[in-house]
Amino acid sequence: MTPETDLIPSPRVIEGPTRCGVPLDEATTVYAAPGTGTVERWLRSTVGAALGLPLAPGTEDDPNSVRLYLDDTLEPEAYKLSVVVNWGVEIRGGSAAGVFWGAQTLRQLLGPDAYRRAPVRPGVTYGIPHQTIEDAPRFRWRGLMLDVSRHFMPKDGVLRYLDLMAAHKLNVFHFHLTDDQGWRVEIRKYPRLTEVGSWRARTKFGHRASPLWDDKPHGGFYTQDDIREIVAYAAERHITVVPEIDVPGHSQAAIAAYPELGNTDVIDTSALTVWDTWGINPNVLAPTDNTLRFYEGVFEELLELFPSEFIHVGGDECLKDQWRQSPTAQERIRELGLKDEDELQAWFIGHFDKWLAARGRRLIGWDEILEGGLAEGAAVSSWRGYAGGIAAARAGHDVVMCPEQQVYLDHRQDGGDDEPVPIGYVRTLEDVYRFEPVPAELTPDEARHVLGTQANVWTEVMEDHARVDYQTFPRLAAFAEVAWSSLPAPAERDFAGFERRMAAHYGRLDALGVAYRPPTGPRPWQRRPGVLGRPIDGPPPNR
Repeated sequence: MTPETDLIPSPRVIEGPTRCGVPLDEATTVYAAPGTGTVERWLRSTVGAALGLPLAPGTEDDPNSVRLYLDDTLEPEAYKLSVVVNWGVEIRGGSAAGVFWGAQTLRQLLGPDAYRRAPVRPGVTYGIPHQTIEDAPRFRWRGLMLDVSRHFMPKDGVLRYLDLMAAHKLNVFHFHLTDDQGWRVEIRKYPRLTEVGSWRARTKFGHRASPLWDDKPHGGFYTQDDIREIVAYAAERHITVVPEIDVPGHSQAAIAAYPELGNTDVIDTSALTVWDTWGINPNVLAPTDNTLRFYEGVFEELLELFPSEFIHVGGDECLKDQWRQSPTAQERIRELGLKDEDELQAWFIGHFDKWLAARGRRLIGWDEILEGGLAEGAAVSSWRGYAGGIAAARAGHDVVMCPEQQVYLDHRQDGGDDEPVPIGYVRTLEDVYRFEPVPAELTPDEARHVLGTQANVWTEVMEDHARVDYQTFPRLAAFAEVAWSSLPAPAERDFAGFERRMAAHYGRLDALGVAYRPPTGPRPWQRRPGVLGRPIDGPPPNR
């Protein structure tokens, strides 16, 4: 198989390769022009460590070197990789990010050994065929959302997923940090959020119809220094971390820690605990000044930790039954002159839109924030199909397309009943590869509001790292190509060619230790009894 057919995502232009090539061996050096030092360090610490090569600092005229340059004639994330006999490897990028993506392509050209953490063939000289690759991404937002609230992923697992994202040229990590089932980020002003809100007594095993329970306590959280480390690690890989603090629904963990946040005039919120099952929870935040001030305190600390332009506030699946019953909520509707509870939620979200904008940030939320009026300046994560994204783009708001019908990776991967927990819509590797993020209904001007796309990994039924890997891969590789490459219309895409390239890519995933779903079908295991394994049509337990 020729090297150009192995690359994922597929690049725009490849010239060559030829049988002639250049070596990568113990004498190979790295020359880093100004602005490329982080890529130099990554090459040495990652590729050099994997192959057992020092990749020592070198000079610009060393013929056996990897040379890194910024080039302002290129688009910001574009790169040009040239492999020239008797001259070595040159990577030019429109920014340090472009150089980094070029370095990721170089790593693919070196084969699976370059994806390990220590050399398995010390002393081997790795040859790279003579060729030129020119490439640039289609979208500026190429995202992965990871839910660590339903099942906590320790910090090392998060860092590993940042590495996996970088290997696939994804650049936005949407960090779902809070939900009914757990609060995962330290807020020093409110210590009970983690003292109480980060642990639950037990966990539903399987989807919400399952009769099975895991009776062990489950929990964990990230300290503020953990978050700083995660953000810095991501930044070195040119990944932006977008945190999500879900309001006003999906908030029982916060209410369990601070009962005054709930609708105390409707229920006894002091009796609430961190939720142990799945579904849409009726216990939502009270629309009071106390709640607003509390979450302003949360976001003040969050802004110190996350430098991202966007802050995600959730806004989805907010059941309004308690607001309808609450004298406090009804009085707020009257005093604000609102029509109904939908407009009350719009007011709640709008408050934080203005609060964030005053601090130089932008609010983004799930497409329910359209209900009752879209907050000015807000962007939308369109998850309930394309409709929310279309409406937002037509209204002049930016959109990230992540429809559950196409890119929810917790959904089952074949039509049978042999998936671990076969929930949601059937979405095969080919289905993901044929996903088109830009709705055909949008005009070119409207389509400019589509910032990009994102795959979502909800973890209700993913109890450990292996299950997250199994659900996420190899479909994330197909999604990465959709997000990066300029592909033809879905029906015209060469899925057979993608599968041929995946044959080599599985070797890279193996070297990375990814427990992906094998291309020939699911792995064998002992099925649990009961409704756990029964296929569930339609959407999964949440979202």
